[in-house]
Amino acid sequence: MTAHALHIATYNMHKGLSPLNTRLRLPDIARSLKTLSADVVFLQEVQGRHSAHAQRFANWPAESQHHYLARQLQAKATYGLNCTYEHGHHGNAILSRIPVAQWCNRDISVNRFECRGVLHCDLTPPGWAMPLTALCVHLNLLARDRKKQFLALRDYIDHAVPAGNALILAGDFNDWRAQANQLLASELGLIEVFHSLHGAHARSYPARLPLLTLDRIYVRGVRVQRAEVHHGAPWAQLSDHLPLTATLLPEH
Repeated sequence: MTAHALHIATYNMHKGLSPLNTRLRLPDIARSLKTLSADVVFLQEVQGRHSAHAQRFANWPAESQHHYLARQLQAKATYGLNCTYEHGHHGNAILSRIPVAQWCNRDISVNRFECRGVLHCDLTPPGWAMPLTALCVHLNLLARDRKKQFLALRDYIDHAVPAGNALILAGDFNDWRAQANQLLASELGLIEVFHSLHGAHARSYPARLPLLTLDRIYVRGVRVQRAEVHHGAPWAQLSDHLPLTATLLPEH
């Protein structure tokens, strides 16, 4: 069987709210994500539940945001709850049109103020000879915290991801100083898709005037065919981040 190209996207959806938190953008996000035609979508800041927002916004869905989006995109949702509070909870999610064989969510928080996790899903794209491990992350704001999380990710991948698996590590790295590449390349053999194709990371934040390269897609065991950051309308009005997409094929 010929290996199918895998189309992926990563997006910090800002809990389904506009950049200034004044409007619910979830239906617009669903419509816009459909246009990307991604097989696997890595999402950060997904609102699993928020009772106060449900009262504030008349069109707040009765179901969780990951289930709402999965239904709209005809995909299956896997949700990693990272942070709970009085009104609800949020975390990362992976929406996949490819069956997920197994999954787990691992806590990589390093302080009590920023609850972070790595959501792990194993799947096998059509025609691929090897399984694919998909990891979705949202890392801390401070460099010293992120360094601890990079080390935690290294240890987790070393122990939990078989060496023969293809690997995608995608999400919001908050890597203001571009320190992730050296560690992830030297320790784990990962390359960043935009950096490998274009010589620079994608500028994805803030969405209306993107200057910072916070969102990344790191891979190993795959060939990168294409990588794109989606600027302008409608994305600039939907979240404070822009989505990234990539097209991948197995290395062998």
